[in-house]
Parts: sequence; C-alpha cells; structure tokens
Amino acid sequence: MPSAPVVALEKEDHQRDAEFKKVMHGESAKAAGGVAALLKKNTEAQQIAVDEYFKHFDNKTAEGETQADREARTKEYATLTRHYYNLATDIYEYGWGQCFHFCRFSPGEPFYQAIARHEHYLASQIGIKKGMKVLDVGCGVGGPAREIAKFTDAHITGLNNNDYQIDRATHYAVRDGLSGQLKFVKGDFMQMSFPDNSFDAVYAIEATVHAPKLEGVYGEIYRVLKPGGVFGVYEWLMTDNYDNDNVEHRDIRLAIEVGNGISNMVPISEGLAAMKNVGFELLHHEDLADRNDPMPWYWPIAGELGYMQSYLDFFTVVRMTHTARRILHGFAGVLETIGLAPKGTKKTADALARGADGLVAGAKKNLFTPMYLMVGKKPLN
Repeated sequence: MPSAPVVALEKEDHQRDAEFKKVMHGESAKAAGGVAALLKKNTEAQQIAVDEYFKHFDNKTAEGETQADREARTKEYATLTRHYYNLATDIYEYGWGQCFHFCRFSPGEPFYQAIARHEHYLASQIGIKKGMKVLDVGCGVGGPAREIAKFTDAHITGLNNNDYQIDRATHYAVRDGLSGQLKFVKGDFMQMSFPDNSFDAVYAIEATVHAPKLEGVYGEIYRVLKPGGVFGVYEWLMTDNYDNDNVEHRDIRLAIEVGNGISNMVPISEGLAAMKNVGFELLHHEDLADRNDPMPWYWPIAGELGYMQSYLDFFTVVRMTHTARRILHGFAGVLETIGLAPKGTKKTADALARGADGLVAGAKKNLFTPMYLMVGKKPLN
C-alpha cells in the first residue's frame, strides 16, 4: 500500500473529552433534541467551546487570510471539529433533522424521503448487504447509520470524535430497536483504533471534509477495510472553477468553513488524488450536484419555498428563510440575555447562517459541491 503523507495529528484525550461533555451537556443527550436539548447546557462550558472554536475565525477575513491562518486551523482540526459539534448539534437537529447532510431532490418527493434516498444510493453503489460489517466514518447522531442498517440489514459501527453526538446516536438506536445492529465508537478518524482489515465496507457522508488532509483519513479507511472491500464517500469539495487568488471565491470558501466546522477545504482534484495515492482502485467518481435535476440540492437552505414538494416540508424549510433566521436568531439573543439560553447560542446560529449563505453562493457560482461521489475498491493483493 502506498504510504499516506505525514500529517501532524492531535493527541487524543478521551477522558478530558468525556468530562467536558458531562459538564457542558449533562443529561441533555436524552432530551427530545433541538431546542429542548439546547436549553439544558452549562453556560460556562459552552463559553469555553465558543472561545475554542471561534478563535480560529474571529477577525479573520478573506482579504487578510494567510497560509498561517489555515495551518493553525488544521493543526487543531480535531478540537475545532469537536467543539463545532458541541455548539451546533442541537441547532442542526432543530433546523434539519438527524441526518446531517444534503441530497438530491425529485418531483413529488418529500424532504426526508429524499434524504433517505441519498443514503440508499450510496449504500447501493458500495454494495452493502446483509451480514456485512460496515464502518460509518463521522456518523453524527446516527441518522444515516440507522437508515442504512434498516435498508441493508448490515451491522454498522459509527466512528465519531464528539462524545455528545455518540450519546445521542446511542439513545436513538435504543429508541428504534436497533442497538443490536449499531455500535458507536469514540475516535479520531485520522488515527483509528481498529485493527487492519476490520470492515467489509466503509462509507462517509459529508464528514471527511473535517480532515486536515484527505490522504490521511482515506489512508486510515484503506487500512481498516478488508482486501476486496469497497469505500464510498460523498465529499465536500471546491470545484475546478474555484480560484484561491479571487477574493470573492476565498470569502465564499471561508464562509463555508466557519459555518461548518471545517479547517481546510480542498479542490476535487485533491480528493481524487488522495483516493488514488492511498491505494484505492477508483471504480466511479461523479459530482452528483451536476446532474440535471429539476430542483437544486441547496433549495432548502436557500429558503426557496417554491421548490417544496410537500406541505409537511414547510415547517422544516421555512426556518431556513432569511426572515425566519432573523426572527429566530434575535429570539436566541433575547434568551441569552435573560439567561434561558447559554452564551454563544446566537453567535453559533449566526455562523451557521453565514455558512449556509456561503454554500448557496458557492453552488450558484459552481465553486462548491457537497456530493462529490467517489467509490473505491481495496485490491485483493
């Protein structure tokens, strides 16, 4: 196997992370989710998470961005991502659901059906079947793992570096009667604890973008995948139209990074090279955002209600409109002021909104895709 590039990895400290989770989140992992969980946070711990996350982005602009700024973020990639999800998970669940990814849409297809179809498509491209031992790299609160487990009857292990999300994923698995088919493990996907050749298949849905270097995480995936096994990923990548010397393009990229907990976005060419360099035999690659679909993947975060396919989707999508965002973020500020919401709630929500606007602008200018599909096979020898 070709060797992956040397990347400085953060030292893991599972005890520290577990203790911080206990202080910040308490028993909120067992709350209904969204706002109900958000209001149960420890204010002092949340402020630490806010400071640790935003120190990488506050007062940083596209005009003044330096290579040193990006290197500082990648150096603390794990801490940056972990604290991002300490802050953003409940807002994600409230505004989007339990599957933290985008998807394609078809006429007459409700929002959550389209989300599930996107997951089914990846599972089918990989060839996941009953009885397989499968790894979900960056599993969030386990929404895709639960869906793919039900769809394929495979056993899925979810890997996650955020203790709070692991608690929520485990809670939902028990709730849905899937605890025998699902397992959630704490770990940094750049330095997995699994033995070589552990899994029949591996997938990642919009998660490996948090890696400081794609070759690093893809190399670990290659290592834990059995010979002959298949890895499939929906990757967030900048397209070949992205020009880092263009300030407008950099501003869009930076908005995507700050609003989504990303240390270092890279172009499609780097993603493809990473797959090949670690040893994968590339079976298929395609930007699914380039499909000639009747509605764009980004319409929900753009709040473009005209694309809505079901009246039931209104209550999900209306929260994404700019008017609703202003109202909800203003209300979050009021709740902070009177002490009902932890400090940093509004700042986090504002960053997520900036990220959403960056995603939409990047898509409309064909600078960004959240669904670059790559499917690779580990050779038998």
